[in-house]
Amino acid sequence: MQKSKAFWGETWSLALQALQAHKIRALLAMLGVIIGSGCIVLVVTAALAGRDYILTQIEGVGSNLVYAYAVSASGTESVPATDLITPSDLAAVRQGIPQALAEAAGTNSYPMTIVADGRERTVNLVGVTPGFEQIRNLEILRGHYFLPDDFHSARKVCLITRQLAQRAFPSGSPEGQELRIGDLHLTVIGVFQERVAPFGQSEITPDSAIIPFSLLRYYTGMNYFGTLYAQAVRADAVPLVTRKVAEILHSRHRPGAQYHVENLSGILETAREIAAALSVVLILIALIALTISGIGIMNIMLVTVTERTREIGIRRAIGASRDAILYQFLMEALAISGAGAFIGILIAVLIPALINFLLGFFPDAEGIRVPVSWVSVVVAFVVSCSTGLIFGYLPANRAAQLVPTESLRHE
Repeated sequence: MQKSKAFWGETWSLALQALQAHKIRALLAMLGVIIGSGCIVLVVTAALAGRDYILTQIEGVGSNLVYAYAVSASGTESVPATDLITPSDLAAVRQGIPQALAEAAGTNSYPMTIVADGRERTVNLVGVTPGFEQIRNLEILRGHYFLPDDFHSARKVCLITRQLAQRAFPSGSPEGQELRIGDLHLTVIGVFQERVAPFGQSEITPDSAIIPFSLLRYYTGMNYFGTLYAQAVRADAVPLVTRKVAEILHSRHRPGAQYHVENLSGILETAREIAAALSVVLILIALIALTISGIGIMNIMLVTVTERTREIGIRRAIGASRDAILYQFLMEALAISGAGAFIGILIAVLIPALINFLLGFFPDAEGIRVPVSWVSVVVAFVVSCSTGLIFGYLPANRAAQLVPTESLRHE
C-alpha cells in the first residue's frame, strides 16, 4: 500500500524528535559512522594522491626514459676502461634504433670547487651532450640553454642550478657573469632546475653546473659517459629500446662487460601494486569501522526500543500501524548514519583542502595537489547510510512486532 506524503512527513518528524530527546546517545552511535565514512574518502584520496605523485615524478624525469651505465663484474672493482660507454656507443645507439628512439644523450660529472659565501664549496660539474635538456625535461628559469655551436666548439659556458646561483651571485643576476670553478672560468648563460630527480639516478645535485661534454672532455680528458640516456618515442616502445640499448652496448665491448640498462616501468608497476595493496588494507579497516558503528547503532536502538516500549504501545493503541513504527525506527537509524556520514565526509574533504592550501606557501611544492574523488564521497555516503539501515532493521522490526496490550503494561 502506497504511503502518503503526510505519513512520511509525520514519521520523519517523530524520528527527529526521538533523536533530539537522546542527543548524547545519538552522537555516540554517530561517532563510528563519522570515522568509517571519513576513512573511505581519505583512503581513496591517499591512493589518488600517491598515483598522481608517481606519474608526476616519472613525467618530470622525462617520459619513456631508459638509462644505462657500466658496472664491474665483481661489484667491488673499478670498471675497466674498455667497458666504459663512449661517444661512439652513443652514436651507435642513435643509428641502431632509428624508429623507436626519440632522443639519446650522454653525461658525465666531475667534482670541482668554488668559493661562495666566503667559503669553499664543492660543485658537481656535469658535461652533457645535445638532447640532455629534452630527455631530462630541464626547466630553464633564466637565460637560455646551450646553442648547437656550444657543443662543437667547447665554449666555456655553463648553466647553473638555482641554489648555486643564489650562493654564487646573492646580490645580482648571474646571466653573463663569470663563474670560476676550479681552474675554469665559465660564463653563465642560464639558470635551470631539474623538475624531478629520476629515483636516485640523477647526476644533478643542488650545487651543480652543466657544461658541454666537449668542454669537460677537453678539460679533464674523460672521453666516456657515466650514464647514457635514451628516450623512446612511445611508452609501448620502452621495452624495445631497453633491449636494443643493451644489445648494442654488449656487441661493442668485450664479452665480460657488464651494463645495467633499466627503465622506470618496473618502478611504476611496483608502486602501483603497493598503492593498490595499501588501499585494499585501508578500505578493509574502514569497512570494519563501519561495521562496528553499525553494531553500535543496532545495540543502542535495541536499548531504545526497550526503554520506549510503553511509548510504542500508546502509539499502537491510538491507531499507529506496524509499518509506521518500523519506518520511524528505520528513519532514526538512517538519520544517525546519514548525519555521521555527512560529518565524516566533510572532515575528509576539508583535510585535503587544507593540505592544498598549505602547499601554496611552499615554492618547491608547486604543481603538487591532493585530489578528492567525488565518486568516493558518493560511495562513502551510500555505504554509511546502507549500514545504518541494515543494522537498524532488527531493532525497528522488533519495535513493530510489539503487542500493544503488553507494551502498555510495561514499566
